[in-house]
Amino acid sequence: MNKYVSLDKRSKKQQKEYHSKQRRTWGELNPVTRSVPNGKAYNRKKEKERISKEFRDGFGADSLFDWILELWKIQCVG
Repeated sequence: MNKYVSLDKRSKKQQKEYHSKQRRTWGELNPVTRSVPNGKAYNRKKEKERISKEFRDGFGADSLFDWILELWKIQCVG
């Protein structure tokens, strides 16, 4: 019967062999691409897309005037 020897008391070669047996591969799955971005963090790309979408989708004359009016009110009050 083999006697158990703790990992820290084994030789470097035996420790390396033990650790290499413990490792597994992820196969086809890439864990990095599965991470979820932080929703609270500032994302410059997301902000640029939002602004360009606003201008692209419907800043007609009326909505542009309303936007300028809102800015003017904010500056006058603040």
